[in-house]
Amino acid sequence: MLSLSGFASPWWLLLLLPVAALIAAYVWALRKRRREALRFSNMAALDRAAAASRREWVKHVPPALLAVALIMLTVALSGPTSEQRIPRNRATVMLAVDVSLSMKATDVEPNRLEAAKGAAKEFADKLTPGINLGLVSFAGTATVMTMPTTDRGAVKQAIDSLKLSEATATGDGINAGMQAIDSFGKMVGGPGGPPPARIVLMADGGQTIPREMDAPRGAYTKANEARDAGIPISTISFGTKHGTVEIEGQREWVEVDDAAMDEIARLSDGEFHKAASAQQLREVYDTLGEQIGYETKRADASRPWLVLGTLAAIVAAGVSIFFGRRLP
Repeated sequence: MLSLSGFASPWWLLLLLPVAALIAAYVWALRKRRREALRFSNMAALDRAAAASRREWVKHVPPALLAVALIMLTVALSGPTSEQRIPRNRATVMLAVDVSLSMKATDVEPNRLEAAKGAAKEFADKLTPGINLGLVSFAGTATVMTMPTTDRGAVKQAIDSLKLSEATATGDGINAGMQAIDSFGKMVGGPGGPPPARIVLMADGGQTIPREMDAPRGAYTKANEARDAGIPISTISFGTKHGTVEIEGQREWVEVDDAAMDEIARLSDGEFHKAASAQQLREVYDTLGEQIGYETKRADASRPWLVLGTLAAIVAAGVSIFFGRRLP
């Protein structure tokens, strides 16, 4: 796409001044030639010259194309830039998945956990190669299943091994993700510091350990710590208001807590997403993949100008040789 939004070497644009002077000289020469023709030609000869001029308009095509080529090549020399989406070559993402008993609710077929596994594996496959992806599972406690890695096979194998357990310690899940990011950042961080990081937290929102969200181990407390560490949390509230599970022979409601998941995202400077079906969960992961896997940067955009300028020069030479048997 052609761009004039910025230039790496704008001083090259000064070459447009001699190009403009050449165009002006060509127009002046044409007008001078016509004035001389008017002074020294009779009307019959002038009519014949005018008719010939109308038939020979093609002789002006090569100079015009040459002028266009010079303009485009000059713009290319000045290094035009444009905003372009490019894959990130370094970033860390920890995927934290709730495996509490509420995740066996069948309001999402076949159940919340199995649907989550499928969508998480698709997310891993679609994430750009430069992203290091890790996995944390949490119920009553949190476990780092996979440290950040570019090996998508290892992450998907860990996702397949997720199993249900009792209780929900969302804060512990966030904390385990932060610790994994910190450890990995210390190993791979260079002069520019550790790579940018994010936690993707997928849960139905119902924290049970501890009961208070703002307790020292609570999700709100850990979300604030994540913000201070520069690690935003993208939360995915997964499930519906109609989920139920059977625990010790008792049917219990396990409706999602969207408000809690929204607050975790807000406190950490992240984003909240709602998914009430497997399809919506895949769409959310697709959105996150685009946000996380790509970044917008100003990059060189001179190639289209160089290509078009070169083509214009080639066409100018071809037309001149074919019709005038000379170069312009």
